[in-house]
Amino acid sequence: MPVVVRSYLVVMLVCFSSSFACALDLAPFTTSNQNPLVAVYGLPVAAPALVLQPGQTEVEIRLDLASLSSQGSREGEAILLDGETMRSTLALRRGVGTRLEIGLEIPYVRHAEGFLDNFILDWHDFFNLPQGERENSPRDRLLYHYERDGEVLINQDDEEGGFGDLRLIGGWQLQRQSQGDICSSVLRASLKLPTGDEKALLGSGSTDLALWLSTSRSLDGGSVALFGAIGALVLTDGDLLPDQQRHLVGFGSAGVGWQPYSWLAFKLQLDGHSAFYDDSAMAELSDSMQLAIGGSLGFGAKTTLDLAVVEDVVVDSAPDFVFHLALRRLF
Repeated sequence: MPVVVRSYLVVMLVCFSSSFACALDLAPFTTSNQNPLVAVYGLPVAAPALVLQPGQTEVEIRLDLASLSSQGSREGEAILLDGETMRSTLALRRGVGTRLEIGLEIPYVRHAEGFLDNFILDWHDFFNLPQGERENSPRDRLLYHYERDGEVLINQDDEEGGFGDLRLIGGWQLQRQSQGDICSSVLRASLKLPTGDEKALLGSGSTDLALWLSTSRSLDGGSVALFGAIGALVLTDGDLLPDQQRHLVGFGSAGVGWQPYSWLAFKLQLDGHSAFYDDSAMAELSDSMQLAIGGSLGFGAKTTLDLAVVEDVVVDSAPDFVFHLALRRLF
């Protein structure tokens, strides 16, 4: 078992020492497209429609383990994405005043050969899902390759790891759920700084500003919630495929959560975005849609664990398998 995964299990065991007695917030999964040619940009994760109370601090540890296996060629382009990317993120949020929230996200990214290929083949067989290129590809290979008009623009076949691009985040409460109001909304923003090494696909070299609206609506006495977001991302010139990079990207999400018990919730979430690159016939560089299925467990009054499996709805526009874990603690 990888060292990073073992470390996360130790952290979870420590945090889970408290008893089951938690009323969960039906908040979205904090994950986004883990395609290595997309995740380097400032595409934000879905976020709750409530800011923290004044003086409250939330610490979140996220793990997104993505396995990719796609390839194609068309109209002078050829792409092959085969490997595993693990993105570990430390996210901090703090309530400031009655409406304002500020925060910071520090990612650590590792591209590697991985170990999940056989498991995913069995997973797809069990659920009768298409195998794509994975069935005919070498097992546990790392190769991220893209060429256009005979010129190789990306070719990474060595394991790389390091800190990614730092993000500053903030939120302003527009509407807060109360006894007479079942809706909440937050205007959120994030600023991604070019701190990661773009040559190792740890960053993009661009500074990206995202602005979006997060909303939620409670139903059935609070046991069901609908949540969603819509926004835009503005990008400066980056170093990854600079001649094709777009400077404006739209994104959004929609989901539903059901909480049958105070400590357990089930969630379903769609995330999508427009293309980050121009003039490409490759699905890996085009508009994307993915589906996350999973739930939340409450441990004590202040600790929550999210677990989800993510699949690409628009085939090859996102990894065909992502395991998402998020452990949150409120202080």
